[in-house]
Amino acid sequence: MIDFTEEQIERYSRHIILPEVGAEGQSKLLNAKVFMIGAGGLGSPVAYYLAAAGVGTIGIADADVVDLSNLQRQIIHNKDRIGTPKVESAKQTMQALNPDVKVNTYNYFVTEDNIREIIADYDIIIDGCDNFPTRFLVNDACYFEKKTLISGAMFRFEGQVATYKPHVHKEGPCYRCLYPEPPPTGLVPSCSEAGILGALAGCVGTIQAVEAVKEILGIGDSLSGRLMVFDALRMEWKKLKLRKDPSCPLCGDNPTITDLVTYEQACELKFGE
Repeated sequence: MIDFTEEQIERYSRHIILPEVGAEGQSKLLNAKVFMIGAGGLGSPVAYYLAAAGVGTIGIADADVVDLSNLQRQIIHNKDRIGTPKVESAKQTMQALNPDVKVNTYNYFVTEDNIREIIADYDIIIDGCDNFPTRFLVNDACYFEKKTLISGAMFRFEGQVATYKPHVHKEGPCYRCLYPEPPPTGLVPSCSEAGILGALAGCVGTIQAVEAVKEILGIGDSLSGRLMVFDALRMEWKKLKLRKDPSCPLCGDNPTITDLVTYEQACELKFGE
């Protein structure tokens, strides 16, 4: 267990007094390594809260730069950083909040050539991207590398969160059990085409952060095998049961996907729009 400084004891006092966390749990957080795909709408609240919680090492991959249109929902950035790489902007904000946190930046997109090597060094992977090719790539890489994946998505006024860890929860599904293949090109518009309620990103991203902290601490009920769906207009959360698909091409009884698959990008979608 980490020997806390007086400043750390004060900083993390609200965690330490929780019986479910305590000093041992805070040590787990400080020793944890989390990798995030995207420093946009979802990545912003996730990164901010994980840094505040004292997650010791956080990696962020994103090849985009801060744009004025991002600031309606991407709260980790600000107007002074327009044109700055998002990963650098996020790092500045996180380390200003909590210097305990080491932030590793990857100013490029994850691909089939680099993702497995990158995530091998991390405990938990958080997907905050906004395109189907990347979602499938991340899911497959996490399956092969036996990493817990916390996936978030949002569209207009709706969001969803799920945790996938079939390497731990043997009856638990992977992302492909829910969606075996990406939808046809052009079927689902991007956020820049359909719009997005800015505060929705905070709701979905914060749930992802909560789930990550729980997974690190080993407390509570995991979202593995369940899908949380949020309708902001009706202010309703629904929890749907997900089952492992025996015919899943990745984690099923007779898998046909044995290596990473790259799907053609329909358009230039940004991470975490």
